[in-house]
Amino acid sequence: METETTVYNPQKGRLETIYVGFTKDNTTWFNNCRSPRDVYMITDFEGGLLIGEFDYTHPVWIYDISRESIGYSQKRAKGLLRTHT
Repeated sequence: METETTVYNPQKGRLETIYVGFTKDNTTWFNNCRSPRDVYMITDFEGGLLIGEFDYTHPVWIYDISRESIGYSQKRAKGLLRTHT
């Protein structure tokens, strides 16, 4: 089931509404989150990556990268957020 989700697109510098299905096949969830800026999920989406933090901000959509290309790493996802936002 796809869900309407608002994401921040740093390539365009704006918020966008997309429809995405979060499944075990396209999403990695991290259960070790303790602070608000920890990455809690990464999702492959249309040739890019959605990265969600453990807070009330919108997930960030970064083009041309995948979970596999960052080794399904929470730490590498956090680094991508630092360089793209």
